[in-house]
Amino acid sequence: MAVDVGKIGYRGLVQRVADAPTFDPACPTSAVPFRIGEKWTAMIVLCLEGGPRRFTELRQILTTVSAKVLTESLRAMERDGLISRQSHDENPPRVEYRLTDLGRSLLQLIDAARRWSRDNLDDLLAARERYDDDARLGAAGRL
Repeated sequence: MAVDVGKIGYRGLVQRVADAPTFDPACPTSAVPFRIGEKWTAMIVLCLEGGPRRFTELRQILTTVSAKVLTESLRAMERDGLISRQSHDENPPRVEYRLTDLGRSLLQLIDAARRWSRDNLDDLLAARERYDDDARLGAAGRL
């Protein structure tokens, strides 16, 4: 069922999403801007934890991210209210990104995920190795 946002407004849409049952296409988790699998979001939050940074500083720290992906990630994070972008009227132009209070609140979640990773990395790697071994054996048996 399509929802006419013009009739109910954005807040009405958000409330409708928040009231949806779990696993419903309008489940509240689909509105959550931070997805654990988006590695750049968490890394950008960590990069900005100590204070504002320029785009080039972020690129130097996050060496494997392309300029395009970093730009897309920063725009999405700004849209979600996780970071703010401040443009300084200078020559050459200078733009800084900083965490908002909302973005800073993600640090607890990221810290919990990092603790879980440290505590469970050996088990995770062992499970992957078992799975890959089983897959190789299964593939070899089909030949």
